Amino acid sequence: MNKEHIGSDFDGFLKQEGLLAECEASALKRVVAWQLEQEMKRRRITRAKLASRMKTNLATLNGLFSETDSAVSLQLLEQAALALGRKLKVELA
Repeated sequence: MNKEHIGSDFDGFLKQEGLLAECEASALKRVVAWQLEQEMKRRRITRAKLASRMKTNLATLNGLFSETDSAVSLQLLEQAALALGRKLKVELA
């Protein structure tokens, strides 16, 4: 048995490889995008309607829901939340 890896975890591996922050940011963005989509379904609001409420274009909004692009501004997330009658909550843990 290779004792070098006993006790290591996936987060440790990602940190060692310099990928932890990127992976966590992508996961967090996907969770928030999923929550926004759930609220849109609940309120029966399309992406086009949400973009209109946010006073932005559909291409910008689609970036928020992109699974390959984790870079999204807090301002865009807050605009989307407010357009759905919700509030974005960011917390340092």
